Amino acid sequence: MKRIFFTILMSSWVVARVAAQETVYPAPAQTQTIALTNATVHVGNGQVIENGMVVFSKGKIIDVKPTAVVADAKVIDCKGKHIYPGLILSTSNVGLVEVGSVRATSDASELGDMNTNIRSLVAYNTDSKVTNTLRNNGILLANIVPQGGVLSGSSSVVQLDAWNWEDATYLADNGIHFNVPSLLLRGGGRGGFGRFGGQQPAGDPIKRALEQIESVKVFFREAKAYCQEASHEETNTRCEAVKGLFTKKQKLYVHCDIVKEMLIAIDFAKEFGFDVVIVGGSESYQIADLLKANNIAVILQQMHSLPTMVDDDVDQPYKTPAALQKAGVLFSINDDDGNTRQRNLAFNAGTAAAYGLTKEEALAAVSLNAAKILGVSDKTGSLESGKDANLLVCDGDLLDMRSNVILNAFIQGREINLTDKHKQLYERYKYKYGLK
Repeated sequence: MKRIFFTILMSSWVVARVAAQETVYPAPAQTQTIALTNATVHVGNGQVIENGMVVFSKGKIIDVKPTAVVADAKVIDCKGKHIYPGLILSTSNVGLVEVGSVRATSDASELGDMNTNIRSLVAYNTDSKVTNTLRNNGILLANIVPQGGVLSGSSSVVQLDAWNWEDATYLADNGIHFNVPSLLLRGGGRGGFGRFGGQQPAGDPIKRALEQIESVKVFFREAKAYCQEASHEETNTRCEAVKGLFTKKQKLYVHCDIVKEMLIAIDFAKEFGFDVVIVGGSESYQIADLLKANNIAVILQQMHSLPTMVDDDVDQPYKTPAALQKAGVLFSINDDDGNTRQRNLAFNAGTAAAYGLTKEEALAAVSLNAAKILGVSDKTGSLESGKDANLLVCDGDLLDMRSNVILNAFIQGREINLTDKHKQLYERYKYKYGLK
């Protein structure tokens, strides 16, 4: 009798453990051809196929077209549903920061100002509880970015279903990150606060900022000379880390918002010939034509926020994507809200669609455009033959929080588990209050 009771008890414990997020394992490789049929297919490049289908095998998309008969495939009827490319976070600290207020769970920054040799990829934690909440909101890839200092180090693109950082790697060390020192005399946000507020060191802040910017230029001049040498008596790891900037295998991501700071970014592009991407760019709409002329892309960090300056339109962050689209500037929309932990990416794009973008242009801003900026558009970002099968099946409009319900998600053809801590807590308290 005791043995029977123990067996029942252990069985119950196993069932409870199966539902825990710790047992949400990375999905195995795709072994069977899958055809998603009878859906509205949003390709990601502006094209929409009514009653369409997506067929993928061995992790790759092999056909996107109107629904037809498919032989030797597992057919999933998606009638009434929508199929989208997986969303991409253009910059993120997922896997580097678990709880921002708990130092022991943060591994995003390094001491010092010039940290080009720091690689965010090797610190990426695939067991983060945050990752599953992102996948459940349609985000399947992210650009993992280091923080701190003037030159923070290199970012890498990861896919969000992996055992370790090696498995997660989608594109390693795709760019170096430069945090432009503030060129405002005081807090520039509404009410004098915002990212420019806080206690400032004594002395002239503009002079200090310009000196820091000049020190970065001096470093890149020295790095250029170093990289042009055939051999070296000693290896300079900081210079080695930026070789890709001079060969255009890497991009320089310049974190700044106001026009004066963005002009610094353009200056770097002209002097060194770097591929430059502006991260932030809240005032980019003011110099959109100049950015287009210099082939500089923009990652808009946070749309659901107040504008940078007190005399800007209060809804300017919502209108900026449409202004960049009209000027022909390549841009992506991001979400760096520390409260929602980047889950609202699709809804940021939805806001842009309400302020001048079409729905398909807004979708591209969180999929194909992001892939182009990060250097992975040959593999992902849209539903096209030959690309990885990173896609979503959604019951409703992906960009509308009222109807967005993601039913299935696939990363490289692998159907991933959409369980997360939020769903578990929801079920827990439904049970507690007798709502099941």
